[in-house]
Amino acid sequence: MRRREFIALLGGSAIAWPVAARAQQPAMPVIGFLGIESPESDAVRLTGIRQGLNETGYVEGRNFAFEYRGAGNQLDRLPAMAAELVHMRVAIIVTPGVAATLAAKAATPTIPILFGLGVDPVQYGLVASLSRPGGNVTGSNQLSGELAAKALALLHELVSKAAAIGFLQNPTNPTDAVTARDVLAAAPAIGIKVQVLNASTDRELDAAFESLVPAQTAALLVANDIFFNSRIEKIVGLAARHAIPVMYPAREFVLAGGLTSYGGSLTELYRQIGLYAGRIFKGERPANLPVIQASKLALVINLKTAKALGLEIPAKLLATADEVID
Repeated sequence: MRRREFIALLGGSAIAWPVAARAQQPAMPVIGFLGIESPESDAVRLTGIRQGLNETGYVEGRNFAFEYRGAGNQLDRLPAMAAELVHMRVAIIVTPGVAATLAAKAATPTIPILFGLGVDPVQYGLVASLSRPGGNVTGSNQLSGELAAKALALLHELVSKAAAIGFLQNPTNPTDAVTARDVLAAAPAIGIKVQVLNASTDRELDAAFESLVPAQTAALLVANDIFFNSRIEKIVGLAARHAIPVMYPAREFVLAGGLTSYGGSLTELYRQIGLYAGRIFKGERPANLPVIQASKLALVINLKTAKALGLEIPAKLLATADEVID
């Protein structure tokens, strides 16, 4: 080979080498979040996921990225958005709620899906079992029905003279109907009536709160529903405006100024999902990651809000509270 030809060949290879090296570098993994509404409404969930990922060594923008898709509270848009995330070849799909999880599962049998649920995923065919999910789907869940019945009893202790307590459910969420049955079944044992209120939009939330006073409903229990959990500030504000004692399903409502909650923490639920995402990035398979059962249930009371409502918290209830916010 003549010297000129060798130099030309070497020059061409020198140009190609960096391109080839770049092609061999792994792309930054992307987590697709299939939200019911918007990044703002899912802020608590996204914060929790980031916390879990950070604990496993993953920092957004440095070694992973988020791709958010929100349905604007229109559940029929979820299948198309799930398909879009699959087409983008995201590394993991996170799904809050049953509808989003079913849409993602229908869209891909291979991409890992991590859910946050308030129901038994086995009953919905999402996993084979809690201990051995067996497919590409796993996550974290907190059963709502039993918690709601207990929350009703705790709320009745707080407003012991109340003859009627409202239960706010989302009529578009079939799991809320199951929870409502548990609440209605528990009511006679503690000697109260339950008024079921429906809301799946902001306007219906306003109407539900406005109906409480004319119906002489003394307090309200809020279902552990993905729509309500995306409306923390609004619901807490409505409770303050109408001066209604409210029992919420998650600690974040009380941190925002709500009166009391019984259940878990949304931030903690999604932190666990973030931990699982980090483990999957490192090579573990969702089929071998057991569904996380929320084990830390807490009664949280906001004394400042109680004072504003003119409520005196019974000493027994204060003594059993896991957290009291002054």
